[in-house]
Amino acid sequence: MSELYLPWLELAIVTPLVGALVVSRARDAEFAWRRALSANGLTLCFAVGAWQDFTAMGSLEAHDRWAVLSNWLGGEILAIDQLSAPIVPLAALLYFAVTLATLRTRIRHYPFARSLVSLALLLAMLSCRQPWGVITLLAAQAVPPWIELRARGRSTRVFTLHTLLFVALLAAGWAMTESGIRADDESVAIGLLAAGVMIRSGVVPLHCWMSDLFENATFGTALLYVTPMAGAYAAVRLVLPVASEWALQSIALLSLMTAVYAGGMALVQREARRFFCYLFLSISSLVLVGLEVATPISLTGGLCVWISVGLSLAGLGLTLRALEARTGRLSLADYHGLYEHTPKLAAFFLLTGLASVGFPGTVGFVGMEILVEGTVNANPLAGMLVVFVAALNGIAVLHAYFRLFTGTVHTATVSLRSRWPERIAVLILTALILVGGLIPQPGVASRYQAATSIIARRQTAGREAAHHALQHRIQR
Repeated sequence: MSELYLPWLELAIVTPLVGALVVSRARDAEFAWRRALSANGLTLCFAVGAWQDFTAMGSLEAHDRWAVLSNWLGGEILAIDQLSAPIVPLAALLYFAVTLATLRTRIRHYPFARSLVSLALLLAMLSCRQPWGVITLLAAQAVPPWIELRARGRSTRVFTLHTLLFVALLAAGWAMTESGIRADDESVAIGLLAAGVMIRSGVVPLHCWMSDLFENATFGTALLYVTPMAGAYAAVRLVLPVASEWALQSIALLSLMTAVYAGGMALVQREARRFFCYLFLSISSLVLVGLEVATPISLTGGLCVWISVGLSLAGLGLTLRALEARTGRLSLADYHGLYEHTPKLAAFFLLTGLASVGFPGTVGFVGMEILVEGTVNANPLAGMLVVFVAALNGIAVLHAYFRLFTGTVHTATVSLRSRWPERIAVLILTALILVGGLIPQPGVASRYQAATSIIARRQTAGREAAHHALQHRIQR
């Protein structure tokens, strides 16, 4: 395996942990915000450095030079490959944008230290190449949101039950897979892994933990827990290499059903947080559809939509979070008329919402087109449903936009205009959304290489499984 020129991954993981230690001892809220922002900014720089270093090398996989942490843990634990190369800096960017866009009136209520710990755990998971490490880090990621729910005096029952269930299913499924199970029990192990991934991804009917999290946690915490799409990463690392065709088809079918159901639910929601939750569920489920169809075109489309979801829906969530910081919880049952007070946020809401459903000229357009083409080639009916879901979500976005920004004259005693930190976060995400839509070729080429690499690993794993099964039969 190739070596990066510097230990970028370990620096990206250690930096937020050190930042969390500093922030946790800070008594002044603004000092804590500045230190958290600095830690997030450094982490983003290290993550981008790892991505650029890996891209310049042109290899399939690389690990940190020196690799102090990996050697201490006993092996090459942390690595970057064609799948995770752009996802690692994307995750760091999301945390940086949320921290930057936190208003001074809200910094006393936002858990910066726990957010930094969550960032470190997320980057470690996205850099982990060991299945047991991925499962362990997925479980650890649920701890900071759980602590926040307890600290806010909210019920943790729904979140705890679903977390324990998906961790237990993943652990049991991989233990069976690793132990060299008989061919008769292989379907059970794959079924356990698939069920665990679907729960973590919020696939219907076990999706209520996600709406419960958005209802009871702070918007920033819920946003950062779901938008990196850790469930999709677990699907690629744990399920795709070993799953049979029936398992992949089952996940794709349930994901498609979730996309249709959640799209319809987003259209009829009367509360902004629940609207965003169901919109995210619908669009993120399309990513699983592309991944589980498992053809080069559909995989490329799914991976492209994964990136566009991270950028566009994170931006949409930031907009709703900024509006909540000014007016409180937002209802979609009435018109609010906020455009005259926050025209920049209104434009950003419309841009990110339309980008999430694949509007031309945005980062989501090419990915959605490729996903539709790959799905149609595999199953024409499924391709038609993907198009229907995109249209349904587009209507839901426009409905929410008109409810929030038009329809009446909003009177306010204080200025509601966006502040400079919000404007910087908006400009960064806007630039990435538009540049990714106008110059899509580099991103598509990168995702196609990742898709072919995933398929090659799946074929290699299939040959190894067939060889082990043959040896087992001979021994019997």
